[in-house]
Amino acid sequence: MTAPPILAPPHTKPHLSVAKLTRFFYVACLSSELPAHSRPLARVIAGVPLVLFRSSGRAAALVDRCPHRNVPLSLGRVLADGRLECAYHGWQFDCDGVCQKIPGLANETSARERRAESCAVREQDGLVWVCPEPGVTPETPPFRPPSFDDDYAGIVRVVEAEGTLHATLENALDVPHTAFLHRGLFRGGKKNQIRAIVRRSPDRVETEYLGEPRPSGIAGRILSPQSGTIEHYDRFILPSVAQVEYKLGQNTHFLVTALCTPVSDFHTRLFGVASFKTPFPKKAVRAVLEPIALKIFGQDAEMLKAQSDNVRRFGGERFQSSELDFMGPQIWRLLKQAESGSAGEHVVEREVTFWA
Repeated sequence: MTAPPILAPPHTKPHLSVAKLTRFFYVACLSSELPAHSRPLARVIAGVPLVLFRSSGRAAALVDRCPHRNVPLSLGRVLADGRLECAYHGWQFDCDGVCQKIPGLANETSARERRAESCAVREQDGLVWVCPEPGVTPETPPFRPPSFDDDYAGIVRVVEAEGTLHATLENALDVPHTAFLHRGLFRGGKKNQIRAIVRRSPDRVETEYLGEPRPSGIAGRILSPQSGTIEHYDRFILPSVAQVEYKLGQNTHFLVTALCTPVSDFHTRLFGVASFKTPFPKKAVRAVLEPIALKIFGQDAEMLKAQSDNVRRFGGERFQSSELDFMGPQIWRLLKQAESGSAGEHVVEREVTFWA
């Protein structure tokens, strides 16, 4: 039996920073995870169990529940004609969820009540995007990270975090924690005075850092082999994109885009797309940078899990923010506005000077 949370205020509803945004596209998987003639793939987005399969080259997604006897369709198989066959009684569904065959039944099979619920799917740039609310086609198309020329190298990695979507996004875009949690790897050296300009518009928030020297630590030296002032931007874009950009002159540019998919309230899957250009050979930079980046994320993932565990232990959240929390409160405001369907404000700007 699970122990009740401690110190939970009596007769109050615990607060959790969980926004339910089901009318947007999220990355469900890499295209390479859904090859032709493969078994169906089970995924969960925003708490909705889904089954993905490829039908005649097209990626499709259905709610992972056979309308006949509620068996997971992901236990079934994809037939040569592209239909998804349920493992229990063999009902067959096309990529739109229409029941095309019931073994042994001679009559028409495609009655609406026999359909599996289908979800909108878009495939682009090696990613399969799904809207988890059946029957809804989002007005906003899937986010497309910018493409670069052959001077750039790229890395795509999928990682998991035991944290809410909001907490995971804030962590990815939070500068102050890096000097402590990632000391020696990224920042943590001499303090410098930096100006931050925060700009919020209806679908995004961006922080621009002015006067920031090259970050100390191993990752900082790879980011910028020479000293100097860097251009640094942190961005959140609805519903779940975190983007960090660093530039130094014409030869050094890093753009890391985390496409975050809420699996459940306290589980977020991140599809990281990194593009970079440096004066060093691309293969050498990738070989050094990738393990460092994974170590940094491992530290973040450990802290997010500890945060989530403690929120549950105390029966809810109790956050206090300061002027240094540039992104978190702004992200939460945009998430809640999107959840309620209300329009966000046009450009809102503020400036903060801090030491980092």
